[in-house]
Amino acid sequence: MSNSVAPFESQTRPIDDQAYEGNGIGEFVQETAALTRRLFVQLQRRPSTLIAGIVQPLMWLILFGALFQNVPAGLFGDSQNYAQFLGAGVIVFTAFAGALNAGLPVMFDREFGFLNRLLVAPLASRFSIVMASAIFIVALSAIQAGVIIAVGAIWGAGLPGIAGLGAIALILLLLILGVTGLSLGLAFALPGHIELLAVIFVINLPLLFASTALAPLSFMPNWLQWVASLNPLSYAIEPIRFLYVHPDWTLGSVVLNAPFGNITFGGALLVLLGFAIVALTSIQPLLRRRFL
Repeated sequence: MSNSVAPFESQTRPIDDQAYEGNGIGEFVQETAALTRRLFVQLQRRPSTLIAGIVQPLMWLILFGALFQNVPAGLFGDSQNYAQFLGAGVIVFTAFAGALNAGLPVMFDREFGFLNRLLVAPLASRFSIVMASAIFIVALSAIQAGVIIAVGAIWGAGLPGIAGLGAIALILLLLILGVTGLSLGLAFALPGHIELLAVIFVINLPLLFASTALAPLSFMPNWLQWVASLNPLSYAIEPIRFLYVHPDWTLGSVVLNAPFGNITFGGALLVLLGFAIVALTSIQPLLRRRFL
């Protein structure tokens, strides 16, 4: 009896941490590439996800830009018009929303049993699941941000220089890594997709309105200024907004006048980097959970 049970247990019990973490960088890259390719195949079968992810922010940009196009000059800081002011917020919130939904495919894999089969496989590292999701979201966000920047330029928002576009890419990368780690952590921690959708719904719009995406800090009451100044989205929005207005930016340029002090461009990048590191580090214990 013991001989017949042992093979079954060896197939269903997750292998130990040393086994799936010590197989080398080559296996990790191969696993990440395979999991990323799977996500793109799913997107190819359901392209409406990408289409909706482009159309919705464009509607925000065009409709809100038209709604406030006649505001007095200077009302929104150094921005020439509201489309220029809003563009940074739409770019960041689109990337944020996509990264926040990164945990949904993993949650559905859990519920359909695919994740269990994946976790008992001899993976070089389960972190390849995180990296595949991050690469997928970064690729989608690059397409969405490119379209938003192009339409914004036509709409009167202008266009940052080459260095500015590179800085925007870096900012979005750091934000996406942090939010993707947070979303995947929720996917591993919560019991099902209903709970995950509820959490996404609860934190999505509040984080948007409690940031500087739609209005500057000077428009907000004091308590909301503190909330917006602690919101990671503001640390991505304000540097991008600064790039549109100041082509001669530096890492020491002040991008946000928070209630507790001035935030520089470099300081905002450090906040986003710290957020990404904390989110990706905190997910490590969850990756070792067993769902069998």
